[in-house]
Amino acid sequence: MFSFAGDRSVKRHEGARSAPPGNLRVTMNSVSVRRSSAVLPSVLTFLVIVASGGLLMMIEKGMLNTMEAPGPRAMGGSSRVRTAMSSNHDSEDVDLQVYQDIRNRTIKAMCSQPNMPHNIWALDPVQRRTLLKHILVNDQYGFLYCYVPKVACSNWKRVLKVLSGALENVNVNIKMNHRSDLVFLGSFKQAEINYRLKHYFKFMFAREPMARLLSAYRNKFGEIESYQKKYGVEIIRKYRKGYIKDSKIAGDDVTFDEFVRYLLDEDVEQMNEHWMPMYNLCQPCAVPYDFIGSYENLERDADYVLQQVKAPSSVHFPERQAWYKPITSETLHYYLCSLPQRLLKELLPKYILDFSLFAYPLPNVTAAYCRH
Repeated sequence: MFSFAGDRSVKRHEGARSAPPGNLRVTMNSVSVRRSSAVLPSVLTFLVIVASGGLLMMIEKGMLNTMEAPGPRAMGGSSRVRTAMSSNHDSEDVDLQVYQDIRNRTIKAMCSQPNMPHNIWALDPVQRRTLLKHILVNDQYGFLYCYVPKVACSNWKRVLKVLSGALENVNVNIKMNHRSDLVFLGSFKQAEINYRLKHYFKFMFAREPMARLLSAYRNKFGEIESYQKKYGVEIIRKYRKGYIKDSKIAGDDVTFDEFVRYLLDEDVEQMNEHWMPMYNLCQPCAVPYDFIGSYENLERDADYVLQQVKAPSSVHFPERQAWYKPITSETLHYYLCSLPQRLLKELLPKYILDFSLFAYPLPNVTAAYCRH
């Protein structure tokens, strides 16, 4: 495990109490990784495969599905990578470190390309607007949080409201209002935005892309009437034969196959936030995040963030509700393998930046594996 620069939190809290200076330029700090001659050929091979378009072939062959996902990545001012592994990974061999090095070098290599945005002002207006309305601000504790729907963002919003005094504690039994008592980075002027990007602790949380997608599908189309009416009706009319003119469609029985067909026809930058790729929501190449946590290690990583922002010891991350039903590997396998192979081959590339940049292995969806 690597630590952050020792004076970061001091500077952050001093900055949070001072007025933002004008025209501060935000640049992406490079990520420093361990140089090892043993992994260099593998790194070059991996990048050549990505650059040549061979990644699609690897998806079809299932060649990447044996990769283990590294722990969350710490980035930004310290220019170091924090490897945060869960306890059941303590005994993993050196191969995992090789995969981590490949993944870390990949995010550095991909984000350093000339065509990638190196700060938020390099984004086009639509991309920047999406980003700024997903970054929440806490000036008192000096941090920015980019929220990703279906990655515990409701609980993080509870934490922010407790820190701002809008909620007494994280366990208050109220329906979450996702707009009130929250401060969005997009509400500030450019100089104020730049100041906070430079001085505040910046973090986000990522989740296995297909598990996040399945969670959104089951929640929105299985439980939320407004989504059934707004999206479900449209999806059924468009992708279910014989229903184009049916006026009695409720939209509450959208199949996963139909949902995926709908996604394949959607422009990622115009998607609903619950299934928009994490990359498009939080732009990790344009924003030098100090920490990228993992939904799969949520409790541990949330505790780490609260320590970094010096939150009061009385503030803790909420426990999952008793009614919460996790997306298990078996459930995900069932849904993905129920899709036609053609749809899978089109779906995974649509979220490929989420897999590669956030260090998640591609799911094994080969025909041979799905038969088991």
